[in-house]
Amino acid sequence: MAQTWKDNHPLFLTIVGAAAWLVPGAGHFLLNEKRRAIVICVTVVLMFLVGLYVGSVGVIDPIGAKPWYAAQLMNSPAVFWLGRIGATGAYPVYGRANEIGQIYTSIAGLLNLLCIVNAVYMAHLRYVEEGQA
Repeated sequence: MAQTWKDNHPLFLTIVGAAAWLVPGAGHFLLNEKRRAIVICVTVVLMFLVGLYVGSVGVIDPIGAKPWYAAQLMNSPAVFWLGRIGATGAYPVYGRANEIGQIYTSIAGLLNLLCIVNAVYMAHLRYVEEGQA
């Protein structure tokens, strides 16, 4: 019998984790948890967009705010692109808007990291419960 990609446990866990990082909620969507995926996607994306609205693209600063940037990277690979825009210095942000925007975007990234871990764990549990371990 041919082995499907879901039967290859490490590959499946990697795909679920990568999908959850690429698009918030996509890992849960692959696990047929559609409601949970929608809630995760809406929550993480809205929190990230609020942070960008409050502080502009300048809050994503890969040079001057590396710890914040590391947390922001957990949102999606699109943050790399936004970081390159922010690094040009064309969007300076000063004062509280910078602080609040960084906090919102970083918390959104850390929340997405928790959702990535949860999606991978759920995929692993389903594999174990099916007796394939």
